[in-house]
Amino acid sequence: MLYCIIGDDVPNSLDKRLSVRPAHLERLTKLQEAGRLILAGPNPAIDSIDPGPAGFSGSLIVAEFDSLEDAKSWANADPYIGAGVYSNVLVKPFKKVFPT
Repeated sequence: MLYCIIGDDVPNSLDKRLSVRPAHLERLTKLQEAGRLILAGPNPAIDSIDPGPAGFSGSLIVAEFDSLEDAKSWANADPYIGAGVYSNVLVKPFKKVFPT
């Protein structure tokens, strides 16, 4: 089943994000290589594709896991949590309707 993982950043998280971004991307790459990643990316803190020093307000990941517990376990092991980037992470089931 698909699950969405929504991480909310702490204020001024850009330096923390950048410090662990390679490890974060490595985990996403593994999901992609396994054919389980639907989409992933950050939410710019301002209305710009490149927010510069404004940074990001959070992230969204949609991926396939065997269960909600597996999705939560994977999300809780994210380097962004360990580095204090995220203030909160929400994981919930997701039903893809479009595109078909």
